[in-house]
This record gives sequence, structure tokens and C-alpha cells, in this order.
Amino acid sequence: MSIAALRETRILTGRSMRHVVRSPDTIITTAITPVAMMLLFTYVFGGAIGTSATGPYINYLLPGILVITIASGVAYTSYRLFLDLRDGLVQRLRSMPISRSSVLWSHVATSLAANLLSLALVLGVALAMGFRSSASMAAWIAVLALLCLVTLSLTWVAVLAGLSAKSVDGASAFSYPLIFLPFISSAFVPTESMPGPVAWFAEHQPITAIVDSLRALLSQGPVGSELWIALAWLAGILILAWALATRIYRSKTSS
Repeated sequence: MSIAALRETRILTGRSMRHVVRSPDTIITTAITPVAMMLLFTYVFGGAIGTSATGPYINYLLPGILVITIASGVAYTSYRLFLDLRDGLVQRLRSMPISRSSVLWSHVATSLAANLLSLALVLGVALAMGFRSSASMAAWIAVLALLCLVTLSLTWVAVLAGLSAKSVDGASAFSYPLIFLPFISSAFVPTESMPGPVAWFAEHQPITAIVDSLRALLSQGPVGSELWIALAWLAGILILAWALATRIYRSKTSS
């Protein structure tokens, strides 16, 4: 990306971020569902769930809740991009001498910033509920980097959905499977407690590798191969979604 394209992306990102700042309920709404799940599973179901992990259940639960927070947040990226396309803003921007890619990257950058704010809010609630971590500074940096990569990967999936949607509801509906997927993973209970076919699916889907990696980093435990599996999944999703979204965007804006 050229210097000019970076400058244009920064300007368009500033525009999108002003919309977020003027509507802080977007971030609050994104955090409400994960926080409600965290309260429900910790204080209602937590005592009945066996995880064989040391420490309070909130320590086991939080990594999955963070992933659900991101899945909830990226839906707004799809929604905002769909509105820009529907209302003709993208076409108006194309009439100006700006980089075509800056439009999409501004939505991606806005998603990353907004989701980091939502994650910080959820983490603050988790700390108030008793979450504690023995992770070193290096481990926390690794956690932040992994969460950013999850956000980027799912955001490009959101961009793809926003470009392909036919209605406002369709633009955000794609996030429902993303929010549901952690329930069939190790996010809430160990996969060993699941029936055979369900356990096989849970063990071989990307959320389990991501959640297990986050959990190991936060507990200062051995990460093992799960981190490399998670990185491979995320890189594959990111590259595929970016390529498809870019192709669809060029097709839509060249007509």
C-alpha cells in the first residue's frame, strides 16, 4: 500500500471512528451479550461444570467470551459497509482520486479499534468477577496479538458478507454462526465431555485451537501445537476472505 493510500485510509478511518464515537452504544451493545453470557455461565452454571482446571471457572471461560465479543463486534463492520454501498457513498468516493483499497481498509481499521475497546470492557468486567492471570508481559502481548489476528480475520469475513448482502438484516446475520460456533468448542467445557461426533468436530474446528491457545497464554501454561494450528486457521481465513472480498468489491465498483 502506497503512502497516499495509507493517508486516505487514515482519513476514511477517522470518518468511521467519528460515527462510532457519536454512537457509543455500538461498543456497549457489542459487549452486552458476552458479559451476559459470562455472568450466566459463571454464577449459574459454573458450579456444575467440571473443567479439571485450577482456579475459578471464570479463568477457564474468559478466552471463549473474548472470541464471542469479537464475533459480535464484526457484525457492525458488515452493517456499515452495506450502508455505504447502498447509500452510494462508495460510488461517490470512487469519483475522487483515491485508492480503491482504502475504502475497505478503513472499515477494517475501524473494526479493529472498536473491537479492542469492547474487549477491554469485557476484560474489565471479568476482573471485577474474579478473573486473575499469572501471565507475563510477553504472554499478554501474545494474547493481544492473537486477538488482533482473530479480529482481522473475522473482519474480512464481515467485509465479504457486507459486500454480498442483499439487505440490512442479511449484512449482520452472518455473525450468528460465528457467535454459536464457540459453544461447540472447548470454550465452555472440555471437548472430552462431549459425545463422539460432537467432540471430533469441536476438536478440529478453529475456535478450539484459538481458545486453548489464549487459555494457555493467560495461565502461563504450555501452548504446544495449538497456537500453530490457530495461526494456520486464522491465516487461511484471512487470506481467503480478503481475496474474495477484494474480487467482489472490484466487480461491484467497476460497473
